Amino acid sequence: MLDPQAKALIDLVAEKGIPPMHASPPVEARQFYRERRFFSQPEPPEVAESKDIQVPGPLGPIPVRVIRPIGSKADAILPALVYYHGGGHVIGDLDTHDTLCRSLANLAGCSVLSIDYRMAPEHVMPAASDDCVAATKWIHSHAATLKIDPKRIAIGGDSAGGHLAAVVALTLKQDNGFKPVLQLLLYPVTDASQERESMRTNGEGYLLTRETMAYFFGHYMPEQWMRKDWRGSPMLAKDHSGLPPAMVITAGYDPLHDEGRDYADKLSAAGVPTQYICFARQIHGFIPMGRIIDEANTAVKLCAQTLRDHFLNATTS
Repeated sequence: MLDPQAKALIDLVAEKGIPPMHASPPVEARQFYRERRFFSQPEPPEVAESKDIQVPGPLGPIPVRVIRPIGSKADAILPALVYYHGGGHVIGDLDTHDTLCRSLANLAGCSVLSIDYRMAPEHVMPAASDDCVAATKWIHSHAATLKIDPKRIAIGGDSAGGHLAAVVALTLKQDNGFKPVLQLLLYPVTDASQERESMRTNGEGYLLTRETMAYFFGHYMPEQWMRKDWRGSPMLAKDHSGLPPAMVITAGYDPLHDEGRDYADKLSAAGVPTQYICFARQIHGFIPMGRIIDEANTAVKLCAQTLRDHFLNATTS
């Protein structure tokens, strides 16, 4: 059964005649996404510090928002989460995910560094993952300046951001880079083929549709080879062994449900310590929606506790 609060949201969208995301050009879709967040997201919680910096990227500076949790001292060395926002590689920014990042910082007692990577259609694959890899490596190498612990860095993201976190983890392994303590994958994109069963069963009627996903893929991966490359579909990577421990969260009424579950299974089969949880009654994108969906707040607390546990394990191991 669909969660009643999620159903109320879907009914309201239908009642108001709000057009689907794929009905608008990217620039308009981005603005709509920014404005819509105020309805569904809680008020941004107070934090000790939030500042925007720029770090070097492959084609110019990458904006990064650095958040330190409430109650933390300015000189304290904190664990950190590097976060990549969702939005189909086309929409979303530092502001659309600011409340979620602030909440995770406060609840997990860590610094959160949110990455404003290049987006499509202006920049196609692998621009987004190239930026995320570059920013993550820079953060690790400048940990002292950022007052974070280089041995306690996690990576994570939602939807397209979950895809980017998976690609960053694979790239760091390939490059013999540092190993994050956790990859937090929230209803991630892991297979660009759109052929899994949940894409058919959940592809209409639950806000994120199969057509919207085709719109996103068409902008970020316009050529078929991109969708068969592991940077477009991390499910297709040849070797998933040796990757960071993972927490994978899916939603039962999400077109991406099956690929998230299957990626968790693939990680487990490769010997990666992996936890998998499905919020069976939820829709895609529910986690930031704590103003209108109670289970969203439960999921955020679960993510924060998972981060705390892995930061602690890194300290004691």
